[in-house]
Amino acid sequence: MSRKHTILKGTFILTMTGFATRFMGFFYRIFLSHTFGEEGVGLYQLVFPIYALCFSLTCVGIELALSRCIAAHMTQGKQKEARELLYTSLFLTVTASILVTLVLQRYAMPISEVFLHEPRCADLLIILSYAFPFASVHSCICGYYFGLKQTGIPAISQFVEQTARILSVYLLYLYGIRSGIHFGVSIAVAGMIAGEIFSSVFCLHALFGKNVLASLSRFHFRGCMKHSRELLSLSVPLTASRALLNLLQSIEAVSIPVRLQHYGMSLSESLSTYGVLTGMALPCILFPSAITNSVSTMLLPTVAEIQALNHRKELSALIQKVTYSCIFLGSICCVSLLSFGKWIGAILFHSPMAGDYIITLAWMCPFLYTNNTLISMINGIGKTTLSFCINFSSLGIRIVSVFLMIPLFGIEGYLWGLLASQVCIFLFCLAYLKYYLRKTA
Repeated sequence: MSRKHTILKGTFILTMTGFATRFMGFFYRIFLSHTFGEEGVGLYQLVFPIYALCFSLTCVGIELALSRCIAAHMTQGKQKEARELLYTSLFLTVTASILVTLVLQRYAMPISEVFLHEPRCADLLIILSYAFPFASVHSCICGYYFGLKQTGIPAISQFVEQTARILSVYLLYLYGIRSGIHFGVSIAVAGMIAGEIFSSVFCLHALFGKNVLASLSRFHFRGCMKHSRELLSLSVPLTASRALLNLLQSIEAVSIPVRLQHYGMSLSESLSTYGVLTGMALPCILFPSAITNSVSTMLLPTVAEIQALNHRKELSALIQKVTYSCIFLGSICCVSLLSFGKWIGAILFHSPMAGDYIITLAWMCPFLYTNNTLISMINGIGKTTLSFCINFSSLGIRIVSVFLMIPLFGIEGYLWGLLASQVCIFLFCLAYLKYYLRKTA
């Protein structure tokens, strides 16, 4: 199968699954907003920066590095080494995730009070901590299959995760109603654990069959030391850059409610505004990005393979086609959201505020959807440090908008900062890729 057909097939599978899970997640967000209110959704969203930071420390770098290494080894016909790389990544990520779980449980209250400025988040963080060991298994196995350019198992596991998350929360909610127990938004966090447990079990069964323990027993520590150098040399810079970015994103996220209070809002109003933005408006804007995220996932190993074979013309054609297609998709979504944004907010979320935010954020779509693929191509040619610098610059713009614009203009100032940051990523990525292709011509 040609690379073009491989990309299209993988993108189609991931996109269909992505749309299915986002469709489920869209109505799940509506359920959460109706059940727990805007302030409850705000508390739920407030723990996500910590989740993203811990996930980046344990999984993200290894998954991307594993995908790239697997693609390179399979191109050279080294199937045994590819499987050993998977075992090594599982050992490294599970160990790191257990440490993160213990640290998060130990310091949940200080993190909630000092960093999140909301003591009510402490119990949510303790519940959340149990998800990371399972998430690390899920992440590594998906990275392995992405390196093989096989998207079936990752796609199904994504669907399993979303289904288990939503179903477990809904069943707990029904149980609480019938038993007279008020669980609060903590059951939504517990649903994240259920999702990771079921998806990791599915991935292990798909990879090893019924003999999971027997297969893992073939792991040798000497092989781990041999392949750990290869994985860590790629994953440590990725992990460090992603962790730093997520740390800054966490500062950005937890500072929004605080700066809204400087603008004149009460604590309850600031949490409600934050919940509407991050729990209702942004998921709506990101809904169509299921397509571009799927393309991005397939592009990284494909670009790495094309670069290894030194096929410059093929790489140039791929970049142009993907960029034009993403801009076209983003433009269609922009017009659609501008037309129906107020209706979505008022009818689906019962929040006119969400409709206003959707209309403002709609202008980001052509840049937002294209940027995912551009960053993925830059990572695919091995320029991970550059992609970090681009993301860092964009995040700097957003943080400036949080601390300087929100106290003056409210949440609208932050939305303008979001738009400016996406435009900057778009321009920086296009400028570098054009320079790279010209240099290597």
